[in-house]
Amino acid sequence: MFSETFLKKKILIYGLGLSGNSCLQYLSKKSNVKVFDDNNSKKKKIHKQYLLSKNKILKEKFDYIVLSPGIDVYKCELKSYLLKNWRKIITELDIFYLNHQSNTKITITGTNGKSSTCLMLYNIFKSKKLDVRLVGNIGKPPLKETRIKKQTIFIIEASSYQISYSKYFKTDYGAILNLNIDHLERHKNIQKYAKAKVKLIRDQKKNKISFVEKDSLLINRLIQNKNFNSKVIKITYNKNSFFKKKIKNNYLLDKNNLNNIHFVFKISKIFRISNNKIFKSLNSFKGLKFRKQTIYNKVNLEIINDSKSTSFSSTNGLLSNYKNIYWIVGGLFKKGDRFILEKKYRKNIKAYIIGLNKSFFVKQFKKKINFKYLKYLNKAILAIKNDIKKDTKNKIILFSPAAASFDQFKNFEHRGNCFNSLIKKSGFHAK
Repeated sequence: MFSETFLKKKILIYGLGLSGNSCLQYLSKKSNVKVFDDNNSKKKKIHKQYLLSKNKILKEKFDYIVLSPGIDVYKCELKSYLLKNWRKIITELDIFYLNHQSNTKITITGTNGKSSTCLMLYNIFKSKKLDVRLVGNIGKPPLKETRIKKQTIFIIEASSYQISYSKYFKTDYGAILNLNIDHLERHKNIQKYAKAKVKLIRDQKKNKISFVEKDSLLINRLIQNKNFNSKVIKITYNKNSFFKKKIKNNYLLDKNNLNNIHFVFKISKIFRISNNKIFKSLNSFKGLKFRKQTIYNKVNLEIINDSKSTSFSSTNGLLSNYKNIYWIVGGLFKKGDRFILEKKYRKNIKAYIIGLNKSFFVKQFKKKINFKYLKYLNKAILAIKNDIKKDTKNKIILFSPAAASFDQFKNFEHRGNCFNSLIKKSGFHAK
């Protein structure tokens, strides 16, 4: 199916990452498509017939401008052009929605836990033999999906960037898992970041359902006294004891995952999935690569690779779940992020700071926890290896950077693979 909205229209795709390339592949069949990217190396991989220079773009009038999530309108080469043509900006999610309006969509957003929550839901739905697809920031770009039927259900992981730029996208079921300080380099302040998330709910149709965290003051402030078309259900975490009894999977028994399970459970029940199927699936859940991933567990030492962590809020759940932690932390810090951890947990931690943003992490940890600055990951691992020689207690080596990876690595996957490799070279043997 190809929406008439885009048929034979003149469309500019700005940004040639996964999202931009999938849009190009999809739209170029029946639309007049041109592309642009600030990064010249990305343009080299695209056929010349689609490329358009900045000067030519400024003289053109497009029907639509498809903006990739990685493009910041206020920090890009086409800033003035985009601001002038703001109404024409759409996203991959908009194209997907207009081409598959009848399919059920479950969209998960929030600061932390989006990928894990999506995967938990996906596994549960698969256990009931439903035709379900995992798309967005996890899985395939939605426009890459094929053989879509009426009964196909889409579970979508959506970032604040995708939601804030979208014009047409509407989800049937939505969830804002949590809201912590993040992406302020783009949204400028926490209020604007929160508004971008809440837009997911605001744009829903009548008789649809969304779930939000009841204790989130920011979300509640934004939705109070507002007449949304959808039904907004507030999640309280008063069933943790119930879930702890049912879940035998240690991977899920930290605070962050238990909170996310509340959303998973509520959404699953909408689709009449039995408790037995839900908990059977959750108990076999193995998690995501580089998210709380145990790579070594022997005698009195466990090594955890949590390279996917890019903020303190995503790491705090682990820090409060273990004792005697040798914590490797650091990287490209996020504007507005703060190390806020209850005092009773801090005595369990020895921190080893890596990355180029030394001053930020030193400031966060000073007078709170013991720390060393090693700059490089290999030096941190060697320092820990030396420090644990005389430690006979059960101990955790936790690689949870609580920061972006781009100061020293290509991405969090590259960072996670480097950690695994260095652990092996240092005398530990990964599973």
